[in-house]
Amino acid sequence: MPLFSFSSIFLAIPSFMASPLHHLFFLSALCLLIISSTASNHLPQHYVVYMGSSSSGDGGEAPEIAEADHLQLLSSIIPSHESERISLIRHYSHAFKGFSAMLTENEASVLAGHDGIVSIFRDPILQLHTTRSWDFLEAASGMQYKHKQPSMSSDVIIGMIDTGIWPESPSFNDDGIGEIPSRWKGACMEGYDFKKSNCNRKLIGARYYDSIQRTYNNNKTHVAKPDDSPRDFDGHGTHTTSIAAGAKVANVSYHDLAGGTARGGSPSSRVAIYKACTLDGCSGSTILKAIDDAIKDGVDIISISIGMSSLFQSDYLNDPIAIGSFHAQQMDIMVVCSGGNDGPDLYTIVNSAPWIFTVAASNIDRDFQSTVLLGNGKTFQGSAISFSNFNHSRNYPLAFGEDVAAKFTPISEARNCYPGSLDTQKVAGKIVVCTYNDLNIPRQIKKLVVEDARAKGLILVSEDETVVPFDSGTFPFAEVGNLSGLQIIKYINGTKKPTATILPARDVPRYRPAPTVAYFSSRGPGQYTGNILKPDIMAPGVAILAAMIPEKEAGSVPVGNKPSGYAIKSGTSMACPHVTGAAAFIKSFHRGWSTSMIKSALMTTANIYDNMGKPLQNSSHHFANAHEVGVGEINPLKALNPGLVFETTTEDYLQFLCYYGYSEKNIRSMSKKNFNCPRISIDRLISNINYPSISIGNLDRHKPAQTIKRTVTNVGCPNATYISRVQAPVGLEVKVFPKKIAFIEGLTRVSFKVLFYGKEASNGYNFGSITWFDGRLSVHLSFAVNVE
Repeated sequence: MPLFSFSSIFLAIPSFMASPLHHLFFLSALCLLIISSTASNHLPQHYVVYMGSSSSGDGGEAPEIAEADHLQLLSSIIPSHESERISLIRHYSHAFKGFSAMLTENEASVLAGHDGIVSIFRDPILQLHTTRSWDFLEAASGMQYKHKQPSMSSDVIIGMIDTGIWPESPSFNDDGIGEIPSRWKGACMEGYDFKKSNCNRKLIGARYYDSIQRTYNNNKTHVAKPDDSPRDFDGHGTHTTSIAAGAKVANVSYHDLAGGTARGGSPSSRVAIYKACTLDGCSGSTILKAIDDAIKDGVDIISISIGMSSLFQSDYLNDPIAIGSFHAQQMDIMVVCSGGNDGPDLYTIVNSAPWIFTVAASNIDRDFQSTVLLGNGKTFQGSAISFSNFNHSRNYPLAFGEDVAAKFTPISEARNCYPGSLDTQKVAGKIVVCTYNDLNIPRQIKKLVVEDARAKGLILVSEDETVVPFDSGTFPFAEVGNLSGLQIIKYINGTKKPTATILPARDVPRYRPAPTVAYFSSRGPGQYTGNILKPDIMAPGVAILAAMIPEKEAGSVPVGNKPSGYAIKSGTSMACPHVTGAAAFIKSFHRGWSTSMIKSALMTTANIYDNMGKPLQNSSHHFANAHEVGVGEINPLKALNPGLVFETTTEDYLQFLCYYGYSEKNIRSMSKKNFNCPRISIDRLISNINYPSISIGNLDRHKPAQTIKRTVTNVGCPNATYISRVQAPVGLEVKVFPKKIAFIEGLTRVSFKVLFYGKEASNGYNFGSITWFDGRLSVHLSFAVNVE
């Protein structure tokens, strides 16, 4: 296992929805990668030093003593003439021990040999993974929401680690919410544009963190920047927070699109904001500090719509989110994370540690479309969020990108509207048709290219991403599929003076099929083990209306309109807080349930059919598999009464680390007790931890059956009998022992075994499920088995 790993962590907004700021984050991360790959071993860089579990939360070593010890440790390896580097940029002391500091590669290597050091890694820069949605989830459940959340639901506290908060949004008003729970130990930090009065009984906490560079330089005379406040500079944090726990706000829309009542999944829950992302990006060391603070403050659930790039993933003990969330889980705090936006390729899922609730993204039963009207009278429907001021009364000249190419530009580049590929004189005043063959040039860039060339509008031809509407602001835009695109290009080529217009976007309700897997949603299996099924679950993440900072960019607000306090965004960033809100909703009814019970309840009751009654589909219109949807689409109402739950304990997760291959010494450092690894600790045994799904990364068809054990806890009727039903692909033999399990008063836990025989199965992954049914409730256990 490598000592160091360089990783990029990104805000979870997909590239096709990204603003120029998010492209700046990506370019910054890329520059860091290039610089660090050529850096001298003597050039100090920012490292995170992880030292395992802390006892300070249990009355152990005081944080001040630990800090002094860590400074002493640094002074033993850093030369005296560079004493300014003997300082802790970040210090972790509540749930886990460690710090971050400026070290050379040689110093980090020396430090790695010290007792008590579990791992050392360079501080990564992570990515952000960028409302009808809650109504859709209720409708899809086949149940009407008749449950009134108990008054204690306002005691559920959600910690949002993100870009900050816009406190003035009506989604964060505290009407009807009682006093702040006495167990809350957090803070409402003031900044140059944020006062303590911005917090209330709803928004009970807000923290921000100095940028790494300023902390290192100890610059106390800096000019105030957006980093110096919990206030949201980007909108991502405001959007995700309102999805999870926004208050009910009637009559909201995004400039008359998606009108209705906005609300979060748990409207009466409290929220605390941890602004871990700055203009410099999302530092892994800062995210780790935010998790430590959130645990100390007393949150119940942590929501993180941020993650590593799938290209630069790190193993579990070199990943700051995996490390922090492990210790949160030890304290029974659920951590929900976005799975990433690098789909549809396999092995792109991130935040895939088993103790993380990993979320994929889906669409809902609403779309946004613009009409393309050609000069010959034909019309085509295109996906868009566009506030064009065009109408039926006037058409504009229409041109294909390759016909208005700049001199010496390859036709393929002009067809795709690459930067610099179009001739401004030929483009000016025309609507331009571009193809989307090269996904490296996102829609935002294509729009800027034609807009800069003084085009009147853009028609984009793309099959895959038409289900994810692009927000072009006031610039006329429509995205059509390949068949429509071919007809439009045929019209251009066969007409002397082709013309067209693009009408403004409109809502398309009752869209079918829904839900389907979003094209961008990252897919499993996980890169580090195929013996845990990831993603875990799917939730709405396409075209979600939620609170936003008021728009400031030119061209984003329709003429005559005021800036909107709500916006429509897409990404697994938006899917993640749906699950966060659902978990808070369930916790409000079942305060005594552990985080693993809530996770299991959501997973075993998930929907596996769309609104047409057919199995869930992916973006290619094929039946989706468990590496795309996990166990299915969340169904919060059904999860209130799951019947049976799979309890995954800290002991299970420690054994996972043993089976994965980490040293017993390091695992013991992470544990709060004198833990010993099982005598036999091999990778295939990972499949046996008591997880609410089953995955086997390698089932050898030439060997005897592999046996998987699971234990269920009855949380329903005390006297119940469940019978198993297996759904498996042809050739894969699956047997359950016993086939029937019974519960009586005093007997709440029962184990069963599942045998998988792969002799006649198809090569590769085989997907199916085991359902336990008591005549009323169904407990669905999905499996993925790779037969070789």
